[in-house]
Amino acid sequence: MTTHNPRLAITMGDPAGIGPEIIARAWSRIRTQPSVADCFVVGCPRVMEQAIALIDADLRVEVIQDCGQASEDPHVLPVLAIRTPAHEAPRCQISGLAGAAAAEALLTAADLALAGTIGGIVTAPLNKESLRAAGIDFPGHTVLLAHRCGVNNFAMMLYLPPAPSLRGDIGLGVVHVTLHTALRQVFHELSAAAIVEKCRLATNFARAMLAAAQLERSPRIGVAALNPHGGEHGLFGDEELTLIGPAVQRALREGCPVTGPLPCDTLMYRAATGEFDMVVAMYHDQGHIALKLLGLHRAVNVTLGLPILRTSVAHGTALDIAWQGRAQCDSLLQAIDVARHLAHHRIKG
Repeated sequence: MTTHNPRLAITMGDPAGIGPEIIARAWSRIRTQPSVADCFVVGCPRVMEQAIALIDADLRVEVIQDCGQASEDPHVLPVLAIRTPAHEAPRCQISGLAGAAAAEALLTAADLALAGTIGGIVTAPLNKESLRAAGIDFPGHTVLLAHRCGVNNFAMMLYLPPAPSLRGDIGLGVVHVTLHTALRQVFHELSAAAIVEKCRLATNFARAMLAAAQLERSPRIGVAALNPHGGEHGLFGDEELTLIGPAVQRALREGCPVTGPLPCDTLMYRAATGEFDMVVAMYHDQGHIALKLLGLHRAVNVTLGLPILRTSVAHGTALDIAWQGRAQCDSLLQAIDVARHLAHHRIKG
């Protein structure tokens, strides 16, 4: 384990959304912490200046030439500038310019992490429609980062750090087998290989977190059923019998401490009360809705399977409230805290 917190890049996200505002708010709240010198922003300096003015923060932007620069002045927000003129993108709207700016900030930070120059990245939200308008054919951060890193086996995990509302000692994570896809496509995209891979990724993360917490026990991972009541032995669908169950048995043979498939209407309650450290969900809303009910503003997105560390907020660009001074930064603060913890223990996910 390392004894310091490696530098983290915070990407600006979509300039038309709430990303710049929540970064400015978060920086205003953490700027007096000694570890704030370990963070910097990758984005458009002019957009960040506008966000600071929006919330009337006692901050000023300082453009840095490389990510090694730091300032001890708590009033300075260091920004590594992108080339895309993000300040020209229309606010609160989908646009190719906004998508291009968000992608450039993300890939710049990812390349720094891949080179080992920084310890990880924390991402503000981008907009998938703006990415598409920019000609970037990826459905969001996770797949774009996986492509940049050259990996095929990866997963998005929604994670809640330890809190009084959770009885687990390392928090609670939900790993998704399928992610940003139409619900009707879930049945076509589910496979035993994908389920086993997500079980493996969940196991590796949970083991690393337990080791970091110096807890000597095995992870506890629950695998969700797909159908109501787990299919009722084929009455409501047979995927549990023909697909998920065999995948769970294969994962067990490979050493993954998994249990399932379990009906999802009770699985998340059991996980919240400490029975499971991780849940493997079959599709996006199956995991997202339950976890966000447990702690929307504390939830953090962690990408598993990458050679770099990446955390993110657990919400979108919120174009409906962007640039009105109304956005909350709690999820970003949690994402920064989780990234610092993972970087400190060299846990990449």
